Amino acid sequence: MAEFRYNGLNAQQKRIIGYIEAKNMREAGKRTAALAALHHFMPLSIQQKSAYLYKVRRLDGAILKGDQIAFSRDEVEIALRRLGFEDVRVQKMILDLRFKPPFADVITFIRLSADLLREKLPFDEILGLLESDTHNKAMRKVIKEILTDLKDGKDGEEAFGKQAYYLGRFPAKMLGVASKSGNMAEVFENTARFLERDYEFRKSMRSALLMPTITTVVLIASVIFYVGYIFPKTAELFLSFGSTLPPLTKMSLDLSHFLVRNIFWIIGLSLAIPLVLYRLAVTQKGRIWVSKHMIKVPIIGSLLHKTSIEIFCRVFHSMYSGSGENLEVIRTAAEACRNKYIEKQIKEVTIPMMVRDGASFVQALKQAKVFTENALSRLNAGAESGTLKKVTLQIANYYERETTYRMKAIIDWIQVIIAFFIMVVMTLLTIVSSETALFQPKMPGM
Repeated sequence: MAEFRYNGLNAQQKRIIGYIEAKNMREAGKRTAALAALHHFMPLSIQQKSAYLYKVRRLDGAILKGDQIAFSRDEVEIALRRLGFEDVRVQKMILDLRFKPPFADVITFIRLSADLLREKLPFDEILGLLESDTHNKAMRKVIKEILTDLKDGKDGEEAFGKQAYYLGRFPAKMLGVASKSGNMAEVFENTARFLERDYEFRKSMRSALLMPTITTVVLIASVIFYVGYIFPKTAELFLSFGSTLPPLTKMSLDLSHFLVRNIFWIIGLSLAIPLVLYRLAVTQKGRIWVSKHMIKVPIIGSLLHKTSIEIFCRVFHSMYSGSGENLEVIRTAAEACRNKYIEKQIKEVTIPMMVRDGASFVQALKQAKVFTENALSRLNAGAESGTLKKVTLQIANYYERETTYRMKAIIDWIQVIIAFFIMVVMTLLTIVSSETALFQPKMPGM
């Protein structure tokens, strides 16, 4: 979402300035028009926040170059001249291409922030240190924009929310939550721990599956080439002698003819079906449907389910004050748990029951039917003993250890399954080839 600034005149002919976020200038114009109709002012201009390149000369003659985000070129020029620079030259960046920072750099930023927050350093000072010490340009730009927004008076949730595309939705949500949790260091620490574990799992998965995946792709391509081109030549040669083909050879030849006749339909469906499913899955209802059924998938579904419960409990532990029901804490933890279905059930079942019927947190959570019996039992014990905050941390740590061990086991099983698939395909190819090699066609005159 880009940031825009609008200027206008109210009924008393006084100038007003406001800021909005929109995908493009057209949407910004519509939002500004709606605000003008609501608050009775006349919009005059809309400016988009853009990147500007500058070149200046210091008083000692040294030339400096850099870039700055602003709503207009004049803003940058005035700011640089006020700092005492001379020969100020500013031009708008023609192509402001922004790339996502590497995931490892995002984790490093959060980890260092957590460590420095525990040392009681002010957060704006931490951001300044990290900005000057970060080598990745994309990450440095993200930190700079967060620092600027915080200095402009924006709250942490808004400042980090703007960077959701670059930091990731989950880290941006968690870091935004940290600003109003009362314990930033703990939320940053929990976020860093989870992301580090997630990063290690991804790295292990890539390293474990890279060669088997390449082997499988090459094998499938070879099978398609063999069945679609090489095998028919041999089989049709036998048919030219008027021979009856063996069963496997005949089945393979029929499959080859089917592939050749319908190759364009097969390719089209192979591309269209995943694309349609993806487009449906990115809608609001589609994300909820996918999230609901994803946690029911054998083996991996249970892992994802418990990971979401772990995140919920970590956020709840970080923000829970111990007094009252903390509805906002429950809502925030639900939004952070990375499962749209669990979030929906907690927001639409648990929280309304607590507000409307006066149900306790654990009773209302049972009705949502999104937590495991083990987690509900522990939460109930914590609520009855007054140690709910402590129990949520215990649940989070337990599921962290369990999912970590199970992830490693799943990686090993995936390798075994891929190896077994390769073995089956190679065995079938060997059997068909052997059958073809042993086949003796009827020769003319015999």
